Amino acid sequence: MPVLSLQEQAYRAIRGRIVTCRFPPGSSLVEAQVAELLGFGRTPVRQAFDRLRQEGLVIVHPRKRVEVRRIDPAELLDIIEARLINEGHAARLAAARATPAEIAALEDNILRAGSATAVEETEQLMLLEQEFHGLIAGAARNAVLADILRNLRDRAIRFWFIAAGQSGHRQSVVAQHAAIAEAVARRDGDGAEAAMRRHIEDFRSSVLQQGQ
Repeated sequence: MPVLSLQEQAYRAIRGRIVTCRFPPGSSLVEAQVAELLGFGRTPVRQAFDRLRQEGLVIVHPRKRVEVRRIDPAELLDIIEARLINEGHAARLAAARATPAEIAALEDNILRAGSATAVEETEQLMLLEQEFHGLIAGAARNAVLADILRNLRDRAIRFWFIAAGQSGHRQSVVAQHAAIAEAVARRDGDGAEAAMRRHIEDFRSSVLQQGQ
């Protein structure tokens, strides 16, 4: 495996703490303190902050005060609306265009997600969720659509971690992924799109219920 740069390591470490709410929404991140906590120099931490700002996960205020962006329910609804349209269509395209190797990769992802769910490895399941949707986007064979979906996934990831706290949500995610993959494998575009839309709508319901 390639060696990650210090900037990439710092970015992944900070991002991981933000999306899992170990750096809570609304909290201030002091460059020197974060660098000491994670064992990096201040330069890679500063570069990571800038990248996270571009992703919308932090806000940089005057005098370089960095704040973890607060979670906005209205933003969730906007993201869901965009995902329903774009990811549903991506699933339809994947049903028509996925190769046997891509279908096998979806099936392997579901097996690994089932194992992660059984031992309650929430962070691993979150990564596998991201991987699954990335596989669908790749199988759709539309680079512009893939970029749109990647941005939506990045913006939705903190909401996913909130939804994971809902009773039974992790198990339902694996079952929903299986339904999508099965529709893709049998070249059922209508079924793949419908299964993807149900999956996203369930995600919305779980986040909203957890936030009540």
